[in-house]
Amino acid sequence: MDILQTIKALSNETRFNILEWLKHPEEHFSPQEHMPASCDFKGGICVGSISEKTGLAQSVVSGYLVKLQKAGLLESRRAGQWTYYRRNEEGIRRFIEQLKEEL
Repeated sequence: MDILQTIKALSNETRFNILEWLKHPEEHFSPQEHMPASCDFKGGICVGSISEKTGLAQSVVSGYLVKLQKAGLLESRRAGQWTYYRRNEEGIRRFIEQLKEEL
């Protein structure tokens, strides 16, 4: 894990908020009714729902989500025409541990 890449990903307030909202998605987003029942991706929220909450264009939010995913903080799953994102709890745990070690 590149700790600086992760810190840079978190340095944007909207990206930080997205990660925070995804900690308790049921409190911040409506149910993902279009997620197929066969898609086992609990807590996953589609890009459109995240975009709506941020008030930003879907293309901007998609870029933010990719940056968070590359930093190891999110994971994604494609189901039909939608892409869902959720927190990568293991990646977040590793980041915190590495940060403790290095600082």
